[in-house]
Amino acid sequence: MASSACIKPVSNHALTYSSSKSTSKSSLVSFLSTTASIPTISLKLSHSHSCHSQRSFLVNNALKTVHTSQSSVSSSKDLDSSSLDSKPTILVSEKLGDAGLQVLRGFGHVECSYDLSPEDLCSKISSFDALIVRSGTKVTRQVFEAAKGKLKVVGRAGVGIDNVDLQAATEFGCLVVNAPTANTIAAAEHGIALLAAMARNVSQADASMKAGKWQRSKYVGVSMVGKTLAVMGFGKVGSEVARRAKGLGMNVIAHDPYAPADRARAVGVDLVSFDEAISTADFISLHMPLTPTTNKIFNDDTFGKMKKGVRIINVARGGVIDEDALVRALDNGVVAQAALDVFTEEPPSEDSKLVQHENVTVTPHLGASTKEAQEGVAVEIAEAVLGALKGELSATAVNAPMVAPEVLSELAPYVVLAEKLGKLAVQLVAGGGGVKSVKVVYRSARDPDDLDTRLLRATITKGIIEPISNTYINLVNADFAAKQKGLRISEERIVVDSSPEFPVDTIQVQISNVDSKFASAISENGNISIEGKVKYGVPHLTCVGSFGVDVSLEGNLILCRQVDQPGMIGTVGNILGEHNVNVSFMSVGRTSPRKKAIMAIGVDEEPTKEALGKIGSVPAIDEFVFLKL
Repeated sequence: MASSACIKPVSNHALTYSSSKSTSKSSLVSFLSTTASIPTISLKLSHSHSCHSQRSFLVNNALKTVHTSQSSVSSSKDLDSSSLDSKPTILVSEKLGDAGLQVLRGFGHVECSYDLSPEDLCSKISSFDALIVRSGTKVTRQVFEAAKGKLKVVGRAGVGIDNVDLQAATEFGCLVVNAPTANTIAAAEHGIALLAAMARNVSQADASMKAGKWQRSKYVGVSMVGKTLAVMGFGKVGSEVARRAKGLGMNVIAHDPYAPADRARAVGVDLVSFDEAISTADFISLHMPLTPTTNKIFNDDTFGKMKKGVRIINVARGGVIDEDALVRALDNGVVAQAALDVFTEEPPSEDSKLVQHENVTVTPHLGASTKEAQEGVAVEIAEAVLGALKGELSATAVNAPMVAPEVLSELAPYVVLAEKLGKLAVQLVAGGGGVKSVKVVYRSARDPDDLDTRLLRATITKGIIEPISNTYINLVNADFAAKQKGLRISEERIVVDSSPEFPVDTIQVQISNVDSKFASAISENGNISIEGKVKYGVPHLTCVGSFGVDVSLEGNLILCRQVDQPGMIGTVGNILGEHNVNVSFMSVGRTSPRKKAIMAIGVDEEPTKEALGKIGSVPAIDEFVFLKL
């Protein structure tokens, strides 16, 4: 029954019925068949000629037994903490604080297996939904392949994620989260401790005294007051180091291509170029991530540009320093001293020339090693992992759209709407040609530059791909999967006259160059088009093709195109009631009285083929489609 026919509305009228799941099915059928005789109804009337603001009559059931049904915001593939017989399994491969373990054990089955070899990890991982590591475990592509799609989330107890193959994690749909805040102060304090210990030769003097010597003249240090410290990487830790160095009377400059200048100025720090930072500094403190760009960025060339006698502190990542080049710089006096907490290989070899160098102070990756930080990191990563397993949005995800926590909170109901619109739209596609082009239109009172749609776009992509894919699709690999399937998604933002209090007024999803299982879903431009909005925190379908409807996107949905005549709501309601299918919402949108109309019916259960067949056999129904949500 799919065709490219387009129905142009003259005006639209929507009749909406809201029922309760606690109301008996027999009374529901009775109500549906006698809507004209209800003694107590409330009417709300508005007038327009479009799907976005249409004439509608909202008829609400006045039965006192009505209760608001709970909406489900998680897909069937998301883990649910209330499902006791399917608790998630969590592997902890490195020591985690007791407070974090308690959080995990309150939700799932936890196994602590430390010092696993790469082979052991690969052999075990297919039994686990989540993996929590620190810096010592390498989560490689082989680990994700061995997981066979079971692994849903990797939690890094700390900030850096260079020990996790993010590309492989993304391809396999595995979310990677970290704990970026709990150990910030601890790492900054350790950086300052190393700086001071190095400047005053604390570790060397301590070793000398324990060897029975008293060498005051040998261990004369340098003052920090008035010296210039270059902070390389002005993120959370770098900015905290800068604050503390300022308190020591140091002149602080910083280099970070992504740091806002106003944030640096607020701390009393000037942002400068990389070359200016390393060439003018007396002390250089490293706080940059390890990436292909920063790998061995401190090498023979960069050491050659530094002031002779410079001192270097690294509590970030060992791989940012070419360790052989640093040894040469120490030997020739370009670098007077180094204080290192991290190394390219951890632990370094016992005969490491760098570790054994007399002008180098070393600690075994203690940046986050305070009691307070250990417990804080453990709780932070445990909560991030559990949130991911529950299908919640994460502000600490490193391979998914990065959205500020306040934006996450504001967009949460619209994320649910976006995914459901994507699922509905793709189910309306007929034929085997596949979906190649999707357009998403956001209508909002906010300026387009103030509307961050990355998360909504990713969620729509998930909703479109998941029903037609044989692999697990989530927010992490949705865009990657779309690219692999040749799916192009474009976005348009339209400013409308509505309340800027809400980030989005409506979201419209269009699929072009396809046939439809439901001809009425084809809009005037020839595309499958559906639209929705959030009302009272719940996603609603408000437009199908050129027809305005108003139905809550809870449970599943039946769309019927019919002749607008008396008794249609009761006829369809009776059929569903006879087959024990509960109706949650019903809405009718029409072009004009006694012409064509679309009936949208929300149902809790999936109707049987027999029930759907009876609906399709009703003479006044031209076409219908059942859609799973």
